[in-house]
Amino acid sequence: MTTFLNKTALLSLLLIFLTSCVAKKDFDSVVGEKNALENDKTRLQEQLAVLGEKASRLQVQVEDLKGKNTALQSDFDIVSKELKNVQGEYSRIKQLYDNLLTNSGQLNTDLAQQQQRLLAIEDDLEIERKKNEELALDLSKREAKVAELERLISEKDKAVQLLKKRVTDALLNFQASDLSVEVKNGKVYVSLAEKLLFNSGSTKVDAKGESALKQLAVALSGNTDINIMVEGHTDNVPLSGSGKFSDNWDLSVIRATSIVRILINNGISSEVITAAGRGEFSPVAENTSAENKALNRRTEIVLTPKLNELFQLLESY
Repeated sequence: MTTFLNKTALLSLLLIFLTSCVAKKDFDSVVGEKNALENDKTRLQEQLAVLGEKASRLQVQVEDLKGKNTALQSDFDIVSKELKNVQGEYSRIKQLYDNLLTNSGQLNTDLAQQQQRLLAIEDDLEIERKKNEELALDLSKREAKVAELERLISEKDKAVQLLKKRVTDALLNFQASDLSVEVKNGKVYVSLAEKLLFNSGSTKVDAKGESALKQLAVALSGNTDINIMVEGHTDNVPLSGSGKFSDNWDLSVIRATSIVRILINNGISSEVITAAGRGEFSPVAENTSAENKALNRRTEIVLTPKLNELFQLLESY
């Protein structure tokens, strides 16, 4: 503003000088310029006042902003500190996250391996399940066969006991010292003493023995569900003289054959009966006394129920 006033004073002096030196026309021109300058001065002064007011307001705003800036700087420092802490925490968490990713990759690999193992185990379990089903089915079949086997054995035992009773009833009129009937190993054994059937060294059945055999034949006739084995037995005393028998074995076979013929002639089917001689080789007592030797001189008729159905079942196991 001072510069502007100085310029105005200078112009005034210049105007005075020009008034004295120039023509009136020039004076008017200068006066016009002076008035214009004064108008510019007035306008500029007004603008200056407006700008002054703006400057004052701006100064107030600057002071206000300085206060806010101080507060913001404090907040900035706090936020910066918190940011630094957050960045540190972020770095720590980022490291944990990276480690987690690494571990997760390993865990995924392990999980895939475990899943493969699990699938293999499931396959093995499925195989075992099928095996167990097959075993259960096989066990069920075996249990059914066992039940059937037990039924057949029970029926066989009943048949043996019934057979024993029938034979025993048929031979009730004979003394116990002459014959015995017992069950051994699922078979009925009818043991006939020599004195009931034969004279010493003879193969001809006497009348009393033939009567016993006929009664036995009557009890067994018509029964095709049994096999009959007639076994001749002797003691260990060698045959004396030059008779028609080579030895005790020969004698036991011929005696068994004689008995078989009587049984067949009295109704026993030849298809179910067999003659055999055991000689002295299957004693029931030691040949150390006359009594024991008498026990060994015997004929055994072994009655065996036919067990075809049972044997067929056993063969299927």
